[in-house]
Amino acid sequence: MAMAVAQHMESSSGSSINKHLDAGKYVRYTAEQVEALERVYAECPKPSSLRRQQLIRECPILSNIESKQIKVWFQNRRCREKQRKESSRLQTVNRKLTAMNKLLMEENDRLQKQVSQLVCENGYMRQQLHTVNPSATDASCDSVVTTPQQHSLRDANNPAGLLSIAEDTLAEFLSKATGTAVDWVQMPGMKPGPDSVGIFAISRSCSGVAARACGLVSLEPTKIAEILKDRPSWFRDCRNLEVFTMFPAGNGGTIELVYTQTFAPTTLAPARDFWTLRYTATLENGSLVVCERSLSGSGAGPSAAAAAQFVRAEVLPSGYLIRPCEGGGSIIHIVDHLNLEAWSVGEVLRPLYESSKVIAQKMTIAALRYIRQIAQETSGEVVYGLGRQPTVLRTFSQRLSRGFNDAINGFNDDGWSIMNCDGTEDVIIAINSSKSLSSTSNPANALSFLGGVLCAKASMLLQNVPPAVLVRFLREHRSEWADFNVDAYSAASLKAGTYAYPGMKPTRFTGSQIIMPLGHTIEHEELLEVVRLEGHSLAQEDTFLSRDIHLLQICNGIDENAVGTCSELVFAPIDEMFPDDAPLLPSGFRVIPLDSKPSDAQGSLIRNRTLDLTSSLEVGPATNHAAGDAPLGQNTLSVLTIAFQFPFDCNLQDNVATMARQYVHSVISSVQRVAMAISPSGLSPAVGPKLSPGSLEALTLAHWICQSYSYHLGAELLRSESLGDSVLKNLWQHQDAILCCSLKSLPVFIFANQAGLDMLETTLVALQDITLDKIFDESGRKALCSDFAKLMQEGFAYLPAGICMSTMGRHVSYEQAVAWKVLAADESTVHCLAFSFVNWSFV
Repeated sequence: MAMAVAQHMESSSGSSINKHLDAGKYVRYTAEQVEALERVYAECPKPSSLRRQQLIRECPILSNIESKQIKVWFQNRRCREKQRKESSRLQTVNRKLTAMNKLLMEENDRLQKQVSQLVCENGYMRQQLHTVNPSATDASCDSVVTTPQQHSLRDANNPAGLLSIAEDTLAEFLSKATGTAVDWVQMPGMKPGPDSVGIFAISRSCSGVAARACGLVSLEPTKIAEILKDRPSWFRDCRNLEVFTMFPAGNGGTIELVYTQTFAPTTLAPARDFWTLRYTATLENGSLVVCERSLSGSGAGPSAAAAAQFVRAEVLPSGYLIRPCEGGGSIIHIVDHLNLEAWSVGEVLRPLYESSKVIAQKMTIAALRYIRQIAQETSGEVVYGLGRQPTVLRTFSQRLSRGFNDAINGFNDDGWSIMNCDGTEDVIIAINSSKSLSSTSNPANALSFLGGVLCAKASMLLQNVPPAVLVRFLREHRSEWADFNVDAYSAASLKAGTYAYPGMKPTRFTGSQIIMPLGHTIEHEELLEVVRLEGHSLAQEDTFLSRDIHLLQICNGIDENAVGTCSELVFAPIDEMFPDDAPLLPSGFRVIPLDSKPSDAQGSLIRNRTLDLTSSLEVGPATNHAAGDAPLGQNTLSVLTIAFQFPFDCNLQDNVATMARQYVHSVISSVQRVAMAISPSGLSPAVGPKLSPGSLEALTLAHWICQSYSYHLGAELLRSESLGDSVLKNLWQHQDAILCCSLKSLPVFIFANQAGLDMLETTLVALQDITLDKIFDESGRKALCSDFAKLMQEGFAYLPAGICMSTMGRHVSYEQAVAWKVLAADESTVHCLAFSFVNWSFV
């Protein structure tokens, strides 16, 4: 009996297993079935159960396959697709790493050669020290860079002479790109790594300024050469590039005679131009080379009239070495070596023309970044907002930058002429009667004016002001320096036939600006965005009409760690639905750091007064240290250039000129005030002069705040060991947001610690324009009003948890707020009211 039961159980178990195996057995699909399933997979990689049932009903060839088996097929298909993509990605990464490893090995070999050469030179110098005859000096160790140029002695007016110059240029360029002709050192702050764009270096102790870059780009060599030769597309300072002559060389290459004009970065210096020979050739190993050098001594070049506003600078052997990689892509070496004739500018600006870091950021690194940007856009890795194509957004950035450079330089051949120059403050008013807001491709969108365009521009020197911090502040706090009615006047120019002088239609700015990003470069060093300024008409009949203004804006150089880069904020009014070829009239700011030498530290406090506009930049008694007492790191100079453009009708030229001059004066005053506040003197870069250790007012207020808190609440606001000057420091670093407001009919804030500034998203300068009622919501204002009598009678009050608002419109929650009266030293006079927001956070 037991045996029979066991046999029955075994039989039952075996049938169950067989049934399970039948249900999940492997199905061999026919070619027609696979084709049908692939068509569905292309439309929907993950079909639902109902979709699979529908597929079986609609496709007879799948009728013998169960829905569960079809589900398994789709799972396997998705898995194979994922594995294929991952395999392709890993192969691409492997190719990149292989090419980068090859590049690093070559760089290592070059560095070893450089070390060997230095050891040789060191031994040679030691030998010379023991030589009796000091005149026996061997110049064999001089680099190619320091030897006199011989190309000027040849005849550059015939093809044979040009080919000889081209071959020498190629040899010298290759010795710089892959050899030891220049003593290269790593670019500060640009350490190579797996996520870096490339390897960057600058020259040390060579004639002129030089920079070098090498990296891996996923484009073919011919495409890279085409992009780099079109210099105005990626070099923002390039005004014009014209090829005068082009003829083939005997070895299959081409020789071109090129005339290039570049913009001056500031109104304080003339622009540069170059007359060069450009040689394009293919080496025996398949590498493509584009090299270039200046021609001199030949008498050739453009007419003197065309170059009258330029200083002729020199291109020493430079260029691009582009080598194809196995599996696609290229390894590129870039060398820029220039002599910018620094003698032609004032002494204070010469570091700008003697710094290899500036050339590296403006040309060398910019070229490699641009190529990487094009490569990523080609591969579809970059996605931009508002449906704009990458080429359109890139064109917008280029047009904004070029328009701003045009305004700064004001070349005569573009129609600019000086209307008035205020000699006392160096504000230049220039007009262009022939200029119109023309679009690039659609003349219908061009806006021409009977008068033209007026530009008010000025330059000033700033001391101890980080350019990135200043531009970031100007971008985020436009209301601190801009006049909304002036923006409204510029915006009105976009509407054909609309000419309104500021004040004809008064508008109130709500203080709110909304920044909408459009795009950015691969390393976020440049941002393209649309800014909406919210405004409302003050006229009774237009109360409900929106007066919003839209600006197209580029912002770059806001990374404080970048070395040698300039910071810019350039903007232009646009229509709300601006087309791709919308007319632009750019204005803005440019701040360029001046890389001063250590020996210049003593004179830096004097040089900052060489321009009239900088005479009011003295920080004041609190920070007026002797030059020898200030650290070298704080004696930094930068040049700020401001340019604003306004369209005008012929009968309003004088009025617009007066308005523009006054507006630029106002902007200059605001920028000086902001610069003093963000100057990293005293305790913290964000503290400004009022919280410097020598500021008696700030220290006294800190003591009054703490003593009044203890007097009214019977507790200590700070730690008991806080004495003397440490009271201000500890109050500034307190975790709770502490703010003080004046006792007026409309209380305004007069002080905040770091947490308070962070909570309100403002600065000490902007704090004085914020009233107490603006930071509370309706319930918060009611709570404050109900407890105000208690506050004034008892000296303190506890406010319940609530919500307040930052200046950027963000909601801030807090668990509790404490308010108390701040008493002066006599304990009878109420100086101000203090608030402490406990455990605040953004909602």
